Amino acid sequence: MKPYIVAHMMSSVDGRSLTDGWQRKYVFGMYEETAARFEADGWICGRVTMQEVSHGDDYPKGLAKTPIPRSNQFVERNASQYAISIDPQGHVAWKSNTALKSHVIEVLTEEVADDYLAYLQSIKVSYMFGGKSEIDLEHVVQTLSTELGVKKLIVEGGSRVSGAFVNAGLVDEVSVLLIPLVDARCEHPSSFEVAMDKWHAPTYLNLESVEKLEHGAVWLRYTVEISST
Repeated sequence: MKPYIVAHMMSSVDGRSLTDGWQRKYVFGMYEETAARFEADGWICGRVTMQEVSHGDDYPKGLAKTPIPRSNQFVERNASQYAISIDPQGHVAWKSNTALKSHVIEVLTEEVADDYLAYLQSIKVSYMFGGKSEIDLEHVVQTLSTELGVKKLIVEGGSRVSGAFVNAGLVDEVSVLLIPLVDARCEHPSSFEVAMDKWHAPTYLNLESVEKLEHGAVWLRYTVEISST
């Protein structure tokens, strides 16, 4: 059975999600507080976001002495929460197997370097394969459900990962923390982005709740219309 999946994003009034230059320190704590209310079994981010979380620059090379089989390796099957990194080629340099008190799972393609797998093994980071050359998100969430008993996941960005989950019809709920500012930088990403050659159709939503928070922020929660997936 597929886990219940929430896409939880924070954006400006004009829909921008990149927060550099936002001189409002409260936004990050507010985002994490609202995310915690979902009580998810795991949170999912893309490579760029996870590199910021890991605080690592690179991983040691030369650790793999022989080819490593492309088979899933789950070091921890009873974690209270999982940090799931969508990292097709294997670039995130973790310093340990824990991120924000969550056990790390790297989601890779089979094209990943043997050295990277050896590195993950050396620091006891779990990893799984989402496809040969591209990540099949449906396969990933089904595996997390089957292998680890995951029942609820929260997708926390960036915009391409969030867009990919919505575009694939895997999201049950869209949650947007709206910050009272206009960013206006046209080069900055929106909350959800999909490449034109991958886009299927709009995803239609039903408004479930509106909650006014401190500092003029608004938390919007929507369920996804079944007919749109």
